[in-house]
Amino acid sequence: MSENQDFDLIIIGAGSGGVRLARMSAQMGARVAVVESRYLGGTCVNVGCVPKKLFVYGAHVRDDLEDAEGYGWRIPNEDVTFDWPTLVANKNAEIERLNGIYGRMLENAGVTIIEGTASIRDPHTVAVGDQTYRTKHITVATGSWPVIPEIPGKECLLSSNEMFYLPQLPRHAVVWGGGYIAVEFAGILAGLGVETTLLYRGDLFLRGFDEDIRRFTEQEIRKKGIDLRFNVTIDSVEPDNAHYRVNLSDGSCLETGLVMAATGRRALVDGLGLEELGVELTGSGHVVVDDHFQTAVPSISALGDVIGTPQLTPVALAQAMVLSRRLFGDGQGDMDYSAIPTAVFCQPNIGTVGLTEQEAREAGHSLRIYRSEFRPMKYTLSGRDERCLMKLVVDDQTDKVLGAHMVGPDAGEITQGLAVAIKAGATKAQFDSTIGIHPTSAEEFVTMRQPVA
Repeated sequence: MSENQDFDLIIIGAGSGGVRLARMSAQMGARVAVVESRYLGGTCVNVGCVPKKLFVYGAHVRDDLEDAEGYGWRIPNEDVTFDWPTLVANKNAEIERLNGIYGRMLENAGVTIIEGTASIRDPHTVAVGDQTYRTKHITVATGSWPVIPEIPGKECLLSSNEMFYLPQLPRHAVVWGGGYIAVEFAGILAGLGVETTLLYRGDLFLRGFDEDIRRFTEQEIRKKGIDLRFNVTIDSVEPDNAHYRVNLSDGSCLETGLVMAATGRRALVDGLGLEELGVELTGSGHVVVDDHFQTAVPSISALGDVIGTPQLTPVALAQAMVLSRRLFGDGQGDMDYSAIPTAVFCQPNIGTVGLTEQEAREAGHSLRIYRSEFRPMKYTLSGRDERCLMKLVVDDQTDKVLGAHMVGPDAGEITQGLAVAIKAGATKAQFDSTIGIHPTSAEEFVTMRQPVA
């Protein structure tokens, strides 16, 4: 490192991965700067995981109030009101608190925070405004951004970013998409009393999840009153007084107060100048890296959503740990993408880890499938018509549990523990020998004895 270089590492993007890489690298003695043009914490903290989960909690209160009578509580309906601006304001206050925590973590680690939009001038120079900085290494951690399809009336559509700052809730809303974000926001809106229609171009939403999980989730979501429409898409949207006319591919139309497009995200690489420097991009626009996150330009690396790996905050955090060791530590370590647990915070929740039944069969495994469906104990007194599904995918020859999948209350919380067992290579016999915690829904995972397939 020559003396005229300002930093050992400049990270473009202060999302979860960028912040973790900055802190770990600084703790290893590197001189580190982070460039951020919007907000500390990236998508997850500001317009993603955190505010979304807070909205999910808020939406679920309605179910809890309805269930209360079965437990002896009398809550007159006429006395129950919901104030959307209060939820938004309290969410905003929490996000501001987290932004402050991120800033202090970086400052306490000795990381320089540079506010502004970055571009890469050459393999060792980053420009921010009219200032340039020299560095040994550059890491692109700019994340992803919502994509809204090019249709007539595109300007009428909102992305998930804007949904977190709506001034008021509409009476009716249309959500367009079939992934995590679409399904979760449909549940949030419906839970807060909005008549909600979910549109998806395919036969069934949540492509890539276990087939049983997808079909069971469809069944449960319909019970929430959400109008699910598959094999249909939006052709155009037209303003209609204070509402919108949504023209669908099947020839029908909807009148609604809000149209949200949750139709995918793209890598946020605009203006960085990567291709001009020789950094390769995939056909989908993601940055091409090797197993150690290095691009075709040796001094430039990338991690997180921008490289097209699973768009999950813990994945970016793990990548940052690996890259920091590669750059400034012992140079050892690799990223393991197997058995990554994830959750969809629809209502009820989905939790999943490991292989789906379809993936396991395609990989050539001979399987035993264990499946249990029941009404959670919480709803026995309230009478709520909501059921839970649990499923284990087991290799018949080795008895190894290849996948665990759940739809039901607290599915994400339960699946996190199962992920440890599956990562450790637990067998079905070890699941069976584990004592359950009674009475819980989670104990069903260690009491399923008879395979269904």
